[in-house]
Amino acid sequence: MDKKIILASASPGRKELLENIGLDFLVMPSNIEENIEKIEDIESIALEKALGAAKKINFPAIIIGSDTIVTIGSKILGKPRDRRDAFNMLKTLGGKTHKVLSAIAVYDTETGKTVKTSVKSDVTFRKLEEREIQNYINTGEPLDKAGAYAIQGVGSVFVKSISGCYSNIVGISVYKTAEILKDFGVKVL
Repeated sequence: MDKKIILASASPGRKELLENIGLDFLVMPSNIEENIEKIEDIESIALEKALGAAKKINFPAIIIGSDTIVTIGSKILGKPRDRRDAFNMLKTLGGKTHKVLSAIAVYDTETGKTVKTSVKSDVTFRKLEEREIQNYINTGEPLDKAGAYAIQGVGSVFVKSISGCYSNIVGISVYKTAEILKDFGVKVL
């Protein structure tokens, strides 16, 4: 394949997941506002990221856009605005099960072919003490993560169980991304 693959995301977690499967790609973050008010918006945001990156290039490419949110009940938890917001999110998640929804949008700049989908996983947190939450926030890790935690980092100490795709919780479902890329003629293995 002579088309470049581009990840339209600055997420280190997404980058690492795709590197781990041997995908050769460029990172080109898109400056799209991640303002999600309805769960249904997440796939559109992922596509906007891919299309935003497409505007920056003048060569054929397959562009991957992605976005992740955490939901508990009908409440959407994106990235926390500040330390207080992170504290409130983690307090809300403590002792409960929540959903992590990651959207994937793949766009071919040459053909215009577009595929977008999302994957859900359930995460159950153990009960959290306020002191633990504060100590975790002091690490800085939760401040730029949906739901204010990173399952692949220190935040893993809060996770009692998961149901679904682990990589989805990190930021992008590897199996679903590979499946979509195959549809675009990209071989992962």
